[in-house]
Amino acid sequence: MKTNQIKITILFFVVAVNFISCKQQKVTDERPNILFCIADDQSFPHAGAYGCNWVKTPAFDRVAREGVLFTNTYTPNAKCAPSRACIITGRNSWQLEEAANHVPYFPVKFKTYAEALTDVGYFIGYTAKGWAPGDPGEVDGKQRQLLGPSFSNIKLTPPTKSISNVDYAANFEKFLEANKEGQPFCFWYGSHEPHRRYEFKTGVELGGKNLDDVDHVFGFWPDNDTVRHDMLDYAFEIEHFDKHLNKMIGFLEEKGMLDNTIIVVTADNGMPFPRIKGQEYELSNHLPLAIMWPKGIKNPGRVIKDFVSFTDFAPTFLDVAGLLESESGMQKLEGNSLVPLLFDETDAKGRDFMVIGKERHDLGRPDDQGYPIRGIVTDEYLYLRNFHPERWPAGNPETGYMNCDGSPTKSWILNDRRSNGKSKYWDLNFGKNPAEELYKISEDPECLNNLVDNPEFEKIKAELVEQMTSELKAEGDPRIFGNGDIFDSYPYSEPSRNFYNRFMSGEDIKAGWINQSDIEKEKLE
Repeated sequence: MKTNQIKITILFFVVAVNFISCKQQKVTDERPNILFCIADDQSFPHAGAYGCNWVKTPAFDRVAREGVLFTNTYTPNAKCAPSRACIITGRNSWQLEEAANHVPYFPVKFKTYAEALTDVGYFIGYTAKGWAPGDPGEVDGKQRQLLGPSFSNIKLTPPTKSISNVDYAANFEKFLEANKEGQPFCFWYGSHEPHRRYEFKTGVELGGKNLDDVDHVFGFWPDNDTVRHDMLDYAFEIEHFDKHLNKMIGFLEEKGMLDNTIIVVTADNGMPFPRIKGQEYELSNHLPLAIMWPKGIKNPGRVIKDFVSFTDFAPTFLDVAGLLESESGMQKLEGNSLVPLLFDETDAKGRDFMVIGKERHDLGRPDDQGYPIRGIVTDEYLYLRNFHPERWPAGNPETGYMNCDGSPTKSWILNDRRSNGKSKYWDLNFGKNPAEELYKISEDPECLNNLVDNPEFEKIKAELVEQMTSELKAEGDPRIFGNGDIFDSYPYSEPSRNFYNRFMSGEDIKAGWINQSDIEKEKLE
């Protein structure tokens, strides 16, 4: 899926060369600024621009209206650390060694786009959550700055105790003030919202929402007040992210910098609810994306249906900075620049499919095992290959299904099985899966009807498997070449490694992202 990098103008390249070779010479740098804004666990299509009325996102909607709105954007891996690793390296997670996993040690060999932009004169930084969680390593005895220095010291009183006290917008303004030389900048706005936990019923009590505002509850959850409150609490936190985005856009307008700033707004993975975050279904990997650049985007207001991968962001940023991939010092980029799409070029080459997958996310299985999946998404279908169907997709029951954050929705479903002996919702969200899954997502985006054993779809399945396998082989995926166990051998970077074995041996060890009531007292098969 690699295309030749498109250069915006010769001017950008000349300016970059002048900056490097003649640092003492005053030059006018016309390269655009970059403001990358990433919500923490927000699903497509939960933004007003997509027609969602129970999540109010006027800033996102403005970016879409004055820029372009994308409807087929996917992360290769629907979990915080590996998804963010794909963004900053321009490579798929299975091409990133340790960084394919959640909470890893970030490999030294993978240079980030921010580090590359620093080399050609960009002023870089981030606020709140950058690449995380994990250990970025060290450079010259100091923690490696994958996205530049952190601007997170300015605090505020948040609307709830579950919302971060980092004043994202004020810290962005501080970053702008710190850019004394007026360099083009690249800033990462990494909100902590709408990541768990939430304060129950704040969507209604503080956000002024009503339970009947939610127009649809996914079919793999019960439609009840508990779940609807949980969804509205999630919406309330998305709106906090959006309010700070609105302030940042305002700062840029006030300073006369908006016209030549590329604003990218997205999220790292789907919402932190059962069967979405940490899985590989349509709602797990399919994410919101809008891009605004008044000076650069041609024919704004467009809706782009081409498939976009998170691996496309890094080559796009190099492209607009006038930096050739071959001169960036980065490992080979798998993604494509989005500049042709932004410029509305008739010969722009887009994708018609996406390959997705995962390895180890959160702990909770024996010997820190992962749940490896590879899949392929097209306009019509999603095919998934589960390499170890004998394992629990959301983590083992006896450690609390640790690859699913604790929540009112999760608790309701677990208690439904405990009370009734069985539960269709538990089966869908926490039960084991077959080795293969096939869904016609054009008609079944919630992935409720597995067609893999339907003979009518045998030919389609075979074609998808062949396409997926060919792509993964070309990308050097160890899992496809029979060396997938290497991903489980990479150590977890935090002290809770080997969690399952220690917990089952009686050690008093707890995971803060689940509820203790999530842990099953009886052994389930």
